[in-house]
Amino acid sequence: MAITASIHHLTHYKYDRPVTLGPQLIRLRPAPHSRTRVISHSLKVSPEGHFVNHQQDPYGNWLARYVFPEPVTEFKIEVDLVADMTVYNPFDFFVDEEGQEWPFEYPEEFRDDLQIYREPEPMGPHLAAYMEGIPREPTGTVNFLVDINMKLQKHIDYIVRMEPGVQTPEETLQHKRGSCRDTSWLLVQILRNLGFAARFCSGYLIQLKPDLQALDGPSGTDHDFTDLHAWCEVFLPGAGWIGLDPTSGLLTGESHIPLAATPHYRTAAPITGGFSAAGNPHVSFDFDMTVTRTAEHPRITKPFSDEAWEALDALGHKVDATIAEQDMRLTMGGEPTFVSIDDFESAEWNTAAVGPTKRSRADTLIRRLRDRFAPGGFLHYGQGKWYPGETLPRWTFSLYWRRDGLPIWKNSDLVAKEGAHGANAEQADRFLSTFAENLGLGADYVHPTFEDPVDWILKEADLPSNVTPEDSKLKDPEARARIARVFSRGLDTAAGFVLPLQRMWQSKHTPSMRWRSEHWKTRRGHLFLIPGDSPVGFRLPLGSLPYIPPSAYPYVYPTDPSVPVQALPDFHADRAEKRRLLMEEFEKIAREEAQIAREQAEMLPEVTPGHAQPVSEARDAGHRQKVMEQGVDPAGGQVRTAIAIEPRDGRLCLFMPPVEDLEDYLELLATAEETAEELGLPIHIEGYTPPHDSRMNVIRVAPDPGVIEVNVHPAHSWEDCKSITTAVYEEARQSRLGADKFMIDGKHTGTGGGNHVVVGGATTLDSPFLRRPDLMRSLILYWLRHPSLSYLFSGLFIGPTSQAPRIDEARHDSLYELEIALSHFPAPGQGEPPQPWLTDRLLRNMLIDVTGNTHRAEICIDKLFSPDGPTGRLGLVEFRGFEMPPDAKMSLAQQVLIRALLARFWKSPVQGRPVRWGTTLHDRFMLPYFVWEDFLEVLRDLRSHGFDFRSDWYEAQKEFRFPFAGEVDYEGVHLQLNQALEPWHVLGERGAIGGTVRYTDSSVERMQVQLTAMDPERYIVTCNRRPVPLAATNASGVSVGGVRFKAWQPAEALHPTLPVNAPLVFDIFDTWTGRALGGCTYHVAHPGGRNYDTFPVNTNEADARRLARFEKMGHTPGSYWPLPEQPHPEFPMTLDLRRMTGL
Repeated sequence: MAITASIHHLTHYKYDRPVTLGPQLIRLRPAPHSRTRVISHSLKVSPEGHFVNHQQDPYGNWLARYVFPEPVTEFKIEVDLVADMTVYNPFDFFVDEEGQEWPFEYPEEFRDDLQIYREPEPMGPHLAAYMEGIPREPTGTVNFLVDINMKLQKHIDYIVRMEPGVQTPEETLQHKRGSCRDTSWLLVQILRNLGFAARFCSGYLIQLKPDLQALDGPSGTDHDFTDLHAWCEVFLPGAGWIGLDPTSGLLTGESHIPLAATPHYRTAAPITGGFSAAGNPHVSFDFDMTVTRTAEHPRITKPFSDEAWEALDALGHKVDATIAEQDMRLTMGGEPTFVSIDDFESAEWNTAAVGPTKRSRADTLIRRLRDRFAPGGFLHYGQGKWYPGETLPRWTFSLYWRRDGLPIWKNSDLVAKEGAHGANAEQADRFLSTFAENLGLGADYVHPTFEDPVDWILKEADLPSNVTPEDSKLKDPEARARIARVFSRGLDTAAGFVLPLQRMWQSKHTPSMRWRSEHWKTRRGHLFLIPGDSPVGFRLPLGSLPYIPPSAYPYVYPTDPSVPVQALPDFHADRAEKRRLLMEEFEKIAREEAQIAREQAEMLPEVTPGHAQPVSEARDAGHRQKVMEQGVDPAGGQVRTAIAIEPRDGRLCLFMPPVEDLEDYLELLATAEETAEELGLPIHIEGYTPPHDSRMNVIRVAPDPGVIEVNVHPAHSWEDCKSITTAVYEEARQSRLGADKFMIDGKHTGTGGGNHVVVGGATTLDSPFLRRPDLMRSLILYWLRHPSLSYLFSGLFIGPTSQAPRIDEARHDSLYELEIALSHFPAPGQGEPPQPWLTDRLLRNMLIDVTGNTHRAEICIDKLFSPDGPTGRLGLVEFRGFEMPPDAKMSLAQQVLIRALLARFWKSPVQGRPVRWGTTLHDRFMLPYFVWEDFLEVLRDLRSHGFDFRSDWYEAQKEFRFPFAGEVDYEGVHLQLNQALEPWHVLGERGAIGGTVRYTDSSVERMQVQLTAMDPERYIVTCNRRPVPLAATNASGVSVGGVRFKAWQPAEALHPTLPVNAPLVFDIFDTWTGRALGGCTYHVAHPGGRNYDTFPVNTNEADARRLARFEKMGHTPGSYWPLPEQPHPEFPMTLDLRRMTGL
């Protein structure tokens, strides 16, 4: 909803003696062509006893002529004006073909009418010189005008000039400064000399403090203000008068309210007139202008007032106290997603998972998060998910840090940055050899690895005879880059180096021998990598190493996260202590050897001069590798994991091996940093991640289709929730990532990647859902009973085939099975609760999507107590139905709601059976009125349990999810349109390159129609002359219905032959008169036919596009009677325009 602002303008003249006022002409009423809607206007002139005549001047401006028959001692003018500050796009106009290129000639039919606006004043030398700098080549008219306006704003400095009148263009150009009046008059003359019709415009300027601060350039005013202002308007064929403000260099928008637009500034003055008096009277002048926000609804860019946020914050602390009192041990994490704020068009920010800029943005973000949360944490650049159809696996950047505050990685400069260059094989060899020695192993255990020449020679042989491997001309860019990279490096150059490494099983008893290695041997004599693009550590030829029976294979078993753990040691301090003891031992040995050398020297006779024996110096033997013969490794142990390093993309990448315990991983990391610092070589840590451990926190940044996903660490309190959520939003924005994304028509969609909320405990056994399994029963039943919890916070993609479907969407039999499963969850004190593994098994096959995917459920338990392995036994429950809100406070409002609900379930478990909504779910609860009504019931329930939630905290969420489309009033009857929900259908499989694809049909949309009248039964609301089935509500005089229609024609659709139903013409049909009182028109696309080439860049442009598709006119003319409409019994509240009448 828009902001309404009130202007109070006072002009007051006081005279020290009676004066006779001449006729006073006042132009302070908004002009008829104002695009900003003026809700109310008041003009009060005193003293009383005057005569007034309201009229229009020759140019159509409103003018009031005041005559004072008696002498006066004061002249006071007060204006009070209330304006609707709804944004509009100043570029929302069309230029006729004859005027699209400058220079052009105005059409003959109104060329003479514009003559008065085209005659410039005589040109002076300064103006002539300025005009010479304007290019005269043919160019686009609109771009030409924008460029002139911007350059003039930069050329002329703005000053506040209190003197009356307007400077000549010569004076303004000579001094290079002027007021808004001076610069606007100068622009008028410039445009007239270029052949344009231009006029001078005076009016009000309302500047409101923006909700968001700009990252680039000025953010605008830091406080609300208003003033009299002046600008220029130019006439373009097809577009009409377009406002140009040379003071700001921009086109005029909703903040400009014109009062008078005339050919000359003299006839545009707000107040003109004079007075006569005896002698020389003294005149005092008072002037005041103020602006006040009279209505300011919660909105997406400012969802909370200061008072509302303080109240929600206080409630968050109260919920925290309740959670602590009940010993719930609740933690809360999440997966917010972000998109680029600079690029809305590229595939990587719409559909593709990876792209050219995502990796660098993610690297910037993860480093900023490290500075914010964990200066002593370490960054891991690993391999992420790999989905069918994707040629390469995705990447994942992770930030790990210890919860006890001790550092893992001290020097951030030793983490190689994206875009680094210069790393080579010699550095990789030196690093891993030094690493092996620092770990207590010999450098001879380090083996070079090579790309397999047999495989690459065959690939080279398959290339056309007239190309080279460096420029293979292949269509696949990945294959092209792969071949070029390998042959540019050379097959005889090591691709990387590997150190076989595994912890000895008895290392806890012999800490000096924690690690063992092995000299790997193959039949071919070298380690030739498996072909591929993955890091060296993933491509080791383990199958060509000597055979090990399965019973003796050195498997790695990660420690179960439910096992109790002790405090972590300080590995940096331990290694520093070891180095200190070692240096002391070296110094002791050196002192002893020096003492022995002195004693031996004293025992030997002196050398006769000239008879000293020559001694040859030791020579550097270079890199040596232990020669291994066929047979058994003398070390006596088999190792099948390894740490590896390779130069890739200009940086050294260290591949971490899999380990069983976190302590092992951290020891290797400490050694790696020590080695990097010793050699001065920054590295990337990649490969396997540390085993999951409650003593570590982790934040992950990963790519997802169209977004970057951030997996935040769990919050243990409301303060943690606030600090984490706020920090992630802020650091993402500083990394040029945001949560605003729009469709081409201006609809706000969130990022499209979701804002999943994850709840659990600090450890698996601390999880509230495993300690009190009845919490899962309460959670499921409550979500089934209140569809608003699914639909108010969801994204656009909902329905049974979506990625987070409700349990009861189109799967009614599953509720029957769910009842049986929930019967195994007794309330506290009423029976033995199921064990953690059984809690998971009872629901694992219920909380699924239609394909049986556990991860794609609205309430996801794939990491509750999974049978697959330790990484799935974390005691976590994930709410996957939440879409990413554009503001951090909106996200926090969702979090405090979930925290309060879980606290309420813990104290008062929910009993009963699942409710069966049937098709009501996709009929009644697709309409925002009933979703909001159901949500208010949730808030009432929470208030009854001691949590004082307020509905205004979620008004912005309501507007975000159900955007306002428009409203009209006719004779006390109010009609309002809002966008409603519509499930998307996933279509059947289609063949595609590399597999199959399934399209989604999003061409069907739904609108809510809300009628408010004293007697709703008297009126029928029709859409395209078909009655909308309106249902009465609990509010007196309010009835609501839905309209379902096909909005556009995709290439793949559920019903490919059905036509588009737009535009939608709504009538308020009066059954007493048999005619439509009035109506409105909703357009799916721009009514003028504008086809946008780019997505909106911010909320203002998006709102302008969306609101431009609604017209407060266009009802069906003439007399008619709507044909009877029989709603479908399964969808009684919805008019489906796709269905024929009576079907």
